[in-house]
Amino acid sequence: MRDIAIVGGGPAGSLCGERLASQGFHVTIFDERLAWEKPCGGGLTHKAIQAYPFLLDAPQPKKIVRTAELISGGGHRARFDMSHPIVIYARKVLNGLLLDRAVAAGCTAVRSRVTNVETDGPQVRLTAAGEEFCSDFVVLAAGARNQLLPETTALGKLDLELTLGYFIPTEEDIIKVKFLREFEGYIWSFPRADHLSVGICAKMGQSSSQQLRRYLDDFVRAEKIPMEGARLYSHVLPSPSEHTIQRRRIAGANWAMAGDAAACVDPITGEGLFYALKSGDLLSQALIEGQPQAYPERLRAAFSADLEFAARFARKLFCGNFLGGAITTRMVQLLNYSPAFRDLIRDVFSGSQDYRSLKRRLWDQLGITFVEILHSVMSTPIASPSPHPAGGRDPLP
Repeated sequence: MRDIAIVGGGPAGSLCGERLASQGFHVTIFDERLAWEKPCGGGLTHKAIQAYPFLLDAPQPKKIVRTAELISGGGHRARFDMSHPIVIYARKVLNGLLLDRAVAAGCTAVRSRVTNVETDGPQVRLTAAGEEFCSDFVVLAAGARNQLLPETTALGKLDLELTLGYFIPTEEDIIKVKFLREFEGYIWSFPRADHLSVGICAKMGQSSSQQLRRYLDDFVRAEKIPMEGARLYSHVLPSPSEHTIQRRRIAGANWAMAGDAAACVDPITGEGLFYALKSGDLLSQALIEGQPQAYPERLRAAFSADLEFAARFARKLFCGNFLGGAITTRMVQLLNYSPAFRDLIRDVFSGSQDYRSLKRRLWDQLGITFVEILHSVMSTPIASPSPHPAGGRDPLP
C-alpha cells in the first residue's frame, strides 16, 4: 500500500500525510477548502506540545496563555495559573501550518471536494470534481458528519454537539470557561493572536440555537466584551458516547478514519486537536509498518479507553449534584479553598491527568483537601458570591 488518498486536510489528515510522504509513500490530500477557519477554541495543551514541539517553535502567530478562570452557573469564580501554558492558534493558521508541512514532505494537495468513495474493489476509487482517482488505501479525516464510507455508521445525534459563537476583534490574556446549571456543555472565551474565540457548546437536541445564543450573549454582556466587528459562526462537532467510542468501526482492509471523523474528541472538555494529531500519527505508523489492522487497538491503548471512561460520567459532571450543590459549582469553589485540588485541575487542563486515574487521585487526596478547606474557612472572612470578586473566597454553603 504505497498510494494513499487522504480526504480532509485538517490536523489529522495533514500530519498523517506528512509522516507517510516522508517515508516515500505517494500521498494525495483532498480538501475543498484546504486551510480554513474552524469555530472552536484552537487550544493545544501541554501533552500536544510535548508530542509535537514544532507547534510551539513555528513562527506562525499564536497566543501563549498561562491563566484560566472557571465560572459556575451561580457566578462563583476561580482564577488560577496553569502548570503548563496552552498554545492557541487561529484554526486557519494552524491548518495552513500543518498542510504546508505535508506538502513540503511530498504530499500533493488537491483543492476539491470528494463526493464518493468506493472500497469494495482491488483499489479504492474516489470521485472529486467529476474525476475518478484510485489509491491503495484511503484515510477519511473530513469531519464529524462525513458519510462517505458505507462500511461504518455515521455519528448520530447523541454523538454530536452544536457549537455557536463569535470571532471578536479584541485582545485578552486569559482563558475563561463558564458552566450553566443543568447544562451538558459550557461557554468558553479563548484568546487568539488578534481576536477572541467566544462560544458555547451543547449536546445536539438539548437546546435550540436561539437558546444557545441567548446564553452566549448574556455571557458576553456580563464579561463586558466589546462586540464591534464580531462575526457569528455555528458548527457541528463530535461529542462521542461511551458506546460509540467502544464499538464503532473506524478501519477496514483498505480504509481508516482519523480525527473528528473517528470521533477522537474528549467528551468532557471538547479538546480535539491533540487527539486528531495523535490519531493521524498512529495511523501513519501502522501504514508505514504494513499493519493498518493494528490501528484501532493502538488508538485504544493511546487514548480511546480513557475517552470512553470520560464519556461514562460526562453528564453526571455537568448536571450532577454534590453536597447540596451542582458539581461544577463545588469544583469552582474548591479551586479557591484547596491548593491540592487546584493542582489536580491544573493537571487536567494540561492533559497530564487522565480520567481513569482521576477518581483514585481524588480519593487519595480527600483528607488533604478537607483539611485545606477547613483551614481556609476558619482563617478567611466569609464573602458573598460576586460576579467579579475583588479578592476573597466564595463560601461553601
